[in-house]
Amino acid sequence: MQVFNYSGPEFSPYGDEQFSDDSAPGPWPAPQAHTALNKVIQLPGSKSLTNRELVLSALASSPSLLRSPLHSRDTALMIEALRALGVGIEEVEGAGGYGPDLVITPAELEGGSSIDCGLAGTVMRFLPPVAALALGPVSFDGDEGARKRPMRTTIDSLRALGVDVSDDGRGRLPFSLYGTGAIEGGELSIDASASSQFVSGLLLAAPRFTNGLTLRHTGETLPSLPHIEMTIATLAARGVSVESPEPGVWVVPAAEILGIEVDIEPDLSNAGPFLAAALVASGSVTVSNWPITTTQVGAQMASILASMGGDVVFTETGDGIGDLTVTGTGEIRGIRLDEASELAPTVAAIAALADGETVLTGIAHLRGHETDRLAALAAEINGLGGDVTETDDGLIIRPKPLHGGLWHSYEDHRMATAGAIIGLSVAHVDVDDIATTAKTLPQFPDLWLDLVGDGIRVDKRIDGSSIGGASIDGFGSTTSTTGLL
Repeated sequence: MQVFNYSGPEFSPYGDEQFSDDSAPGPWPAPQAHTALNKVIQLPGSKSLTNRELVLSALASSPSLLRSPLHSRDTALMIEALRALGVGIEEVEGAGGYGPDLVITPAELEGGSSIDCGLAGTVMRFLPPVAALALGPVSFDGDEGARKRPMRTTIDSLRALGVDVSDDGRGRLPFSLYGTGAIEGGELSIDASASSQFVSGLLLAAPRFTNGLTLRHTGETLPSLPHIEMTIATLAARGVSVESPEPGVWVVPAAEILGIEVDIEPDLSNAGPFLAAALVASGSVTVSNWPITTTQVGAQMASILASMGGDVVFTETGDGIGDLTVTGTGEIRGIRLDEASELAPTVAAIAALADGETVLTGIAHLRGHETDRLAALAAEINGLGGDVTETDDGLIIRPKPLHGGLWHSYEDHRMATAGAIIGLSVAHVDVDDIATTAKTLPQFPDLWLDLVGDGIRVDKRIDGSSIGGASIDGFGSTTSTTGLL
């Protein structure tokens, strides 16, 4: 399997194997599909679930086993951060197709370390409350882009809980804290309007606070509520019952966090671009091992793609999972969608190729992600001849013929995959940094080239050198044609 470079510190989620590419760096020609797709895809584990389970395993009372976890830049940064705090994390052979399982052995947390957050919001917002339970100083920093992401809520929260935090008034990375080995807890009010991760980070660590935590959100809006529900569900599976007596209030008792064995679901948000390909390029795409019930936001792609014109079928295969198949009908409809959250870049890319207008609302918080995703999507789609208008909390995308050109990823994995989606239909779209997908799906370039197969075009880089792509082994052909969504 070919692997690719990415921007950032080196890491090795598979032992000594590095994400590297011996070919010359340069824009990645997005393959244009010339034949109908017919592919079954199996994807690695969920980043959101993997990093939540890593944190809870580190705080648990006994060892945990994570089966089929995601191995990517974001999860590697989380693993190294927890190891720096004294947690034991060992790779063991597993049955998953994307790397080893993980055994996490909790230990008394130690300070005196520096944590690299990269561009991972889950690291920069989940780890500070954990680090505050360690004894001694812990510093946090990340990529240049990470220093632009809002962190004041986390910093102010820790100060309100009695933790000594030094950030020179920035409210952003870099900052440091000095842990005393315990946090009293009690009642805390925060404004988490910029990110639900501020809430999740506190909820994950709260059972270890001496008096637990009653957390109240004071802002007018709360984005990505499903991610908070995911956090509460992972806590419940480990014996911690979080109560919500009213919207925006969570009560976490001081409690033991159990060590458990857990299977990590495939990342359904990462599945979005592959399923979207069926609408854009016609044919059908199946994602296997789709959970029947889940807290993942990515599950919404099934209904979104159906509303945009796809034929969506779910076939149970047993053990609480099934195959989700999307088939293109030759029609791509515009939609009105509120709170698309992390799915917005995928939906926007499809909408840029739709027959009617799409209006996305309730996603103002995306301005504080890896990049300002609203501005980036508008700039890149318009740069290819599209018609996109930014609003206060979303985008209006109107149908207009697109042409080829350079698509900028802004070091944002979801921007990179959005460019790949458009490139299926529009000739000569070049993604400037496809390797940024290593953040949550290092295998994306290979999987995408294999998805398109014979549709791969051979093109010229800016430096004049030829570039193309060979398919890797596929995962079989689509067989399920019946079922209920």
